[in-house]
Amino acid sequence: MEKVSRFIKEELSGWKLWEMVWLFSACAVIAALSAYWHDTVMGIISATTGVACVVCTGKGKLSAYIFGAVNVVLYAIISLHARYYGEVMLNTLYYFPMQFYGFYVWNRHMNKETHEVEKKRMTKAGRGKLVFATAAGTAAYGLVLKALGGALPFVDALSTVASVVAMVISVKMYMEQWVIWIVVDVVTVIMWAIAFYNGNESMATLLMWVVYLGNAIIMYFKWAREAKTDAV
Repeated sequence: MEKVSRFIKEELSGWKLWEMVWLFSACAVIAALSAYWHDTVMGIISATTGVACVVCTGKGKLSAYIFGAVNVVLYAIISLHARYYGEVMLNTLYYFPMQFYGFYVWNRHMNKETHEVEKKRMTKAGRGKLVFATAAGTAAYGLVLKALGGALPFVDALSTVASVVAMVISVKMYMEQWVIWIVVDVVTVIMWAIAFYNGNESMATLLMWVVYLGNAIIMYFKWAREAKTDAV
């Protein structure tokens, strides 16, 4: 119980007023609008925990991975109903186990004064490798999803592959993750807007990704100010 109490205390410490307002207002607005649009309870919980996850990630808090574990399970189920198979496989086979690995890694690199994770930035060579890996992976995975009969296979593939890359460098604490997350969020907002237009009850999920996009833009500037250059 003592460790749990200390963990909660550290997670609640160091928040600036604007960060608290952003966290609670984003969760409240997405829950209220989703309820207004008569989204499912699963959709609302998935969206709310997803928003809490990305905001806490931007803040550099370990609780991001707790919210993330709940979100990815529910989001995978929602994606299955929408036939976005790339999203299903991404969340069940990759995101879910990465929540535990990310928690482990971040826990070893927390700033004892701020109780936030250390923040780093890549070299130009490292960024070049990211672009090449993302482009090659998208082309290959898009062909697989097309063969499976998935909806928007190459768009789905870009969202999936970029998410894999972004998650890796997120766990490694690189600020470049937010550039990739912006790309992922734009693509995924388009995907879920199309799904909603076609009759899928996915308003909470669509709103979740819109908030993700806004958060990624905000956190890019936050991490850019605080990150230190690394050797990679």
